[in-house]
Amino acid sequence: MGHWKKLLMIFTGSILLTGLVILAAGLAITHFLVELWWFDSLEYGAYHWMRILYRWFLSGGVTLLFFTVLLGNFWLASRVLAGHETTFRGEMQQRQLRNLARFQLTSIRIYIPLSLVLSILIALPFYHQWEDSLLFIFGQKAEVSEPLFNTDISFYLFAYAIFELIQSELLICSGVMTVLVALTYWIEHSINHSGKRSWPLGARIHMTILILLFAAVGGWDFMLDRYGLVYSEAHDPLFFGPGFVEMNYHLPLIWVGLAALGYAVISLLLFLRNHRGLKNLMLGLTIIAVSVMMRNIPLLPDLMERFIVKPNPVRAEQRFMAANIEATLAAYALDNIQTVGVTATLDSKSALDSHVREHLHNIPIWDPEYLDDVYQELQGIRPYYHFAEVDTSRYTVNGTIEQVNLSAREVNLDLLPSEARDWENRHLRYTHGYGSVVTPASQNADTPMRWFLRDLNLQSSIGLNVEKPDIYYGLENLDYALVPNRLEIPDISSFDQDSNRNYSGEGGVPVDSLFSRVLLSSYFRDERLFFSTNIDTHTRALFHRNIIERVKTLAPFLALDHDPYLVVTPSRHYWILDAYTTSNWYPVSKTTRFRFRGDEEERSFNYIRNSVKVVVDAFDGDVDFYIADENDPLIRAYDRAYPGLFKDMRYMPPLLKDQIRYPRDLFEIQLQQYARYHQTDPALFYQQAETWDFPKVHESPVAPYYFTTYLEGCEAQQNFVIIKPITPVGRANLSALALGGDVKFSACGGNSSKKILLYEFNKDVQVDGPAQVSAKIDQDSSISQQFSLWDQKGSHVKRGRILIVPIGRSLLYVQPVYIVSTGLTRIPELTRVILSMGDVIVMETSLDKALDVLEARLQDLQKMRGLPGSTPPAGQPIMEPS
Repeated sequence: MGHWKKLLMIFTGSILLTGLVILAAGLAITHFLVELWWFDSLEYGAYHWMRILYRWFLSGGVTLLFFTVLLGNFWLASRVLAGHETTFRGEMQQRQLRNLARFQLTSIRIYIPLSLVLSILIALPFYHQWEDSLLFIFGQKAEVSEPLFNTDISFYLFAYAIFELIQSELLICSGVMTVLVALTYWIEHSINHSGKRSWPLGARIHMTILILLFAAVGGWDFMLDRYGLVYSEAHDPLFFGPGFVEMNYHLPLIWVGLAALGYAVISLLLFLRNHRGLKNLMLGLTIIAVSVMMRNIPLLPDLMERFIVKPNPVRAEQRFMAANIEATLAAYALDNIQTVGVTATLDSKSALDSHVREHLHNIPIWDPEYLDDVYQELQGIRPYYHFAEVDTSRYTVNGTIEQVNLSAREVNLDLLPSEARDWENRHLRYTHGYGSVVTPASQNADTPMRWFLRDLNLQSSIGLNVEKPDIYYGLENLDYALVPNRLEIPDISSFDQDSNRNYSGEGGVPVDSLFSRVLLSSYFRDERLFFSTNIDTHTRALFHRNIIERVKTLAPFLALDHDPYLVVTPSRHYWILDAYTTSNWYPVSKTTRFRFRGDEEERSFNYIRNSVKVVVDAFDGDVDFYIADENDPLIRAYDRAYPGLFKDMRYMPPLLKDQIRYPRDLFEIQLQQYARYHQTDPALFYQQAETWDFPKVHESPVAPYYFTTYLEGCEAQQNFVIIKPITPVGRANLSALALGGDVKFSACGGNSSKKILLYEFNKDVQVDGPAQVSAKIDQDSSISQQFSLWDQKGSHVKRGRILIVPIGRSLLYVQPVYIVSTGLTRIPELTRVILSMGDVIVMETSLDKALDVLEARLQDLQKMRGLPGSTPPAGQPIMEPS
């Protein structure tokens, strides 16, 4: 009875195990097929197959290579001994041959699984770093050399990392192979000869080749160590890269170790041949050990640092600091910054001339963080609509460029009552958002909010019409949708509302067969999809609808900016995302850490380019990748590896190209580096006396903001730029004003050039920073009294961001004032605008009124001080150089 019970348990266990294996295989196949369908729906099926084949061909090819090499060497060792034995005759020799044959048959059964396991373990890192191999294969020369070894940077960007990996794996493989083959010779020789005869010539040649291979791989390690010095962090945070000690102590020791290795290998080969020269071998090994040990013992480097470097730091490290500065500026695209020196003055006529005023209408009075609540309360309209983020852009309105704020009205089903969040509502009924809102960035406090686009009927005072305003893809965490379907949905706003189908787009995966239903139900882990009677053969499954997730699924090797932005066109809505290529292998460049949108953790890099602009269709979900920086060697390599994935910027639709802007994350990262690396003189860089910082107001960092204005040297063309103030370390006054944008110098007879423009203020003249201006506003008695009156009885006074507007040789500071209710319904109200210039501060209900009062007070102040005024050239609302 117990015997049958055991058999039943074994049978049941086998059935369960088989079922689990089949289930796992089925889920894997389901995921593979559905993802393949999804890529095909976007016309990226061939690209998807390329990524799969690249990964498995590269990883599998490396595994097969190591397996072949290991098994081939084991087999060769057995054949060498077998060939040696056939030269003998006699009964004893024949018995030895039979023993050898039986041993070889047994050993080959051991060698195959042993070689397979070892090859998988050795090649395992390639399964995670296969894309490095891809870049190595498709990377091209950058035609830019690093300053220390005069090597093209493409070697570091594409080859160094994969060479490090290959070298470490080859060292393990050759070491394991040498030991195991030697052990194989010893075992087989002992079995057949009891160790009394010398090893055959073939075995000695084989072992010699393996030793030479191991030595060559070890020598390669020394050479890579030489190049690895460019990533030294020994002098961080003063500077990055090698210094005097590394180049004059560690580098010579690397050469000594390499020479000693060659000497030791020659000595070993001579010893194996005639058993002489053991002392030479030991000498070579000793020198290698000492050279390696000396590189890891800090005593001598510390003495060199103490007695040579520190007494003359600038002279000793000058060359290496200069290399670090040069490399960092190049790696972060900071080597083409245009600096304009400015001596700040106060001239009311120059600052507020009528020619200047007409160009100040684009000052972005409203803060996007406060507009978010305004949009939600005034334009949400339905409980399931939500404005995820407020963007900033510019559009031509009645022949004038207007800076605007805008946001998409997306669907968010978490806002529905809990009893309405059933499966049918989530996936078949409330499937999309509808339309967007657009408001001018500059508003007055004494008039109602002005709208360029509003309401579900898409009312527009400027003729801004959208043919297909449905938003199926956006920033919300959107679940999968099944459209069109058999439900009657009369109350949901839609472009397709009056048609007999509630979705006429071409996006998504068709659910047109029983097989597709089964696979999609399994993929989403949702059996209701399979049993739903409201799905027909026209239904399509839309998923990966969050645009960040969508782009990351398509191109995981790209980093994404935190601020994707909406574009409204006459046909439909689009999203534009700034995408970056990054690398941690640029030589001698300072490393930074940053967490991009969609990343699970911070990534470390010392090279970045905004090389791709991604466009996502909010209606169909189509995704297009446009190369924005053809000079980036990384994107060139990806373009060669994935033909058809990227498009030339020339093919981007003009309406979308007009909305391209300087990326916010790139601007922040670049300025963080430039705060130190603008000091290009090694002596100044060492002193760090001119290091910059970024201002804070009430402990909150001053965020960069977009502004449509005119720039020095190009008064005929407005530019959409991002601005960020810069202060000295430990001080609140202003050192510089950084502007990033696509500066259209072509309008002035030059070439269009995307760059950072830096207005650097004369250090001899005090220029107030945002924190100082905020403190002056706090100290203004009339303003503080008015705030006290408002800041009571169920409301709070909130002051927005401080904007700095360069005008002539003066700076105009602008700060909006809001009143926000303390109740559940929060609709911020713009109540005043504060302007500050010099020591004059005014607060009025509109920008025009504030400018009038400011101008009058500035003129009175100048009369009291006896200062002359002058009229500037017409139409020049820019920061003028000294």
